[in-house]
Amino acid sequence: MFVIYALPIGLLLGLVLGGRLSGLATLRLRYAMLSVAGFLTQVVLFSAPVADRIGSLGPPIYVASTALVFAAVLANVRIRGMALVVVGAACNLAAILANGGYMPASPDAAAAVGRETATSYSNVAIIASPALELLTDVIVLPEWLPFSNIISIGDLLIGVGIAVVIAAAMRSARRDGVDAGDGSSPVLGGNSPI
Repeated sequence: MFVIYALPIGLLLGLVLGGRLSGLATLRLRYAMLSVAGFLTQVVLFSAPVADRIGSLGPPIYVASTALVFAAVLANVRIRGMALVVVGAACNLAAILANGGYMPASPDAAAAVGRETATSYSNVAIIASPALELLTDVIVLPEWLPFSNIISIGDLLIGVGIAVVIAAAMRSARRDGVDAGDGSSPVLGGNSPI
């Protein structure tokens, strides 16, 4: 959920730093379909009809879908900012693996946002003393933020990394003369500086 904040922050940062939206078109993400497949799997997995019936298959499917997204992110580590996303995704995957296919949330953090123990399959489990506790959902976002929730250090790193990826891509348009009004045009499919 924290990614929702990363997108507008990255766009705003890119504009403030003199970047252009056209720079986003220069991003060349490798294996993007792996990410899409992983995220779509999770959307289906956590939908009520499936979550109510999935039972013990939920955790391995969640781990596999998270691993797919991690593999796609790792394949793009050379893009400026993506290293933060990789570290954040690795932190989350480690916490999920260490806790049997669930991302633990501390009882205090869960209480702060009104979350109760799920009655159907959920990727989050409220656990008092989980393995790798520092990597689990222990950060409570302020209530005044829309979609306030509990996040992990990994989520925070992913969000910051995505914001940097967006801002850096937007700035690359300025450096390369994309939309600079100088008559130049971008070299699509060429070597990108990011």
